[in-house]
Amino acid sequence: MLKVLLVKTSSLGDVVHNLPVATDIRARFPDACIDWAVEEAYAPLVRLHPAIRRVIPVAIRRWRQRLLGPATWAEIAVLRRMFRSERYDAVIDTQGLIKSALLARIARGRHHGFDAASAREALAARFYEVTHHVERDQHAVLRNRALAASALGYRAEAGAGCGIDAATAAREGFAVLLHSTSRADKLWPEERWVALGRELEAAGRRCVLPWGSEEERRRSARIASLLGDALVPGGMPIDELAALLSRASAVIGVDTGLTHLAAALGVPVAAIYGGTDPALTGVYGAPRARNLGAPGRVPEVAEVSAALRELGVL
Repeated sequence: MLKVLLVKTSSLGDVVHNLPVATDIRARFPDACIDWAVEEAYAPLVRLHPAIRRVIPVAIRRWRQRLLGPATWAEIAVLRRMFRSERYDAVIDTQGLIKSALLARIARGRHHGFDAASAREALAARFYEVTHHVERDQHAVLRNRALAASALGYRAEAGAGCGIDAATAAREGFAVLLHSTSRADKLWPEERWVALGRELEAAGRRCVLPWGSEEERRRSARIASLLGDALVPGGMPIDELAALLSRASAVIGVDTGLTHLAAALGVPVAAIYGGTDPALTGVYGAPRARNLGAPGRVPEVAEVSAALRELGVL
């Protein structure tokens, strides 16, 4: 029986882009045991994929803040025991960073990763026993799938989905506005969110504005205050956010992991780009999703509205 460990710890969008790898492996090896090492915050999302046998939560972000603390080293020891409890046929690091390569090395098994020309950090390639060349100028989903296919000796067929199911009720009439992201150059101006929100409300769509930090909560509140009946919910973990997104009639979002998650759940999505290239990191493989904008060209409200009309939302 094939045993595989996938190492893709973060960020949320990267984790979503790695879900088709699990779908591929299960399709090619129906009896495979697939484990996945992922940041603790995203573990509930990975558990939604039926092909995953065991999720191994890691806390690299939190450990970095308290590297010398005894609790940190105790948690690392537990992680090491979990990794060493299995011998894997393949340990596949699709992240391509030094931190992920070092994490993968803890596990027992043959270690696979991108070669120096393919990895996001070339030095990471030195920690793998087997390296694979994957062209960089293609979408992240294709890169992840190509690496796993090369490591396990199969051909990645077209059309593999993310394979997750939030197991929620049918679509409801609200639209989710995902205005928050980690980089300022990926934001969409607040006045455009207000203008779009008013169009959605005129079409009978209540706007819901989730948030993850205090700054994001304040932005949600500012936008909501200029709309008629918008909702700013309380803080939610990733599995609750997935359930919220799956019920929405539409999601409009900037380049953030939740936008990719909504597309993976099959929700109609208008994805707004400006600081990143949708050809490389856009929503992918979702027929009811549209990538709008380009590096240095943020879409106007009219362009987003037109996409929503095309999707039957407005």
